[in-house]
Amino acid sequence: MASRVLSLRIDADLWDRIRDHAAKRGMSAQDYVVQALIRDDFDERFKAAVDETERFYGQDGPLSGPAPTPQAPAQSRPSAGIR
Repeated sequence: MASRVLSLRIDADLWDRIRDHAAKRGMSAQDYVVQALIRDDFDERFKAAVDETERFYGQDGPLSGPAPTPQAPAQSRPSAGIR
């Protein structure tokens, strides 16, 4: 896998918060930022997949609408028919 360089200019207060969050997780600030970007990318791809599924099935698809109402179980009395 090829790697690329990304240079960012970050406000000092934001950088301190990033370093604090990273330290709490035992990570470097660089690894923390990369993980945040990966997580955000996954969230976007997951949302896009959900949106595509909803477009495919439409509003009246098999997963939409209220859940079916369960039938009440048949009632029997143990003493029924016993004299």
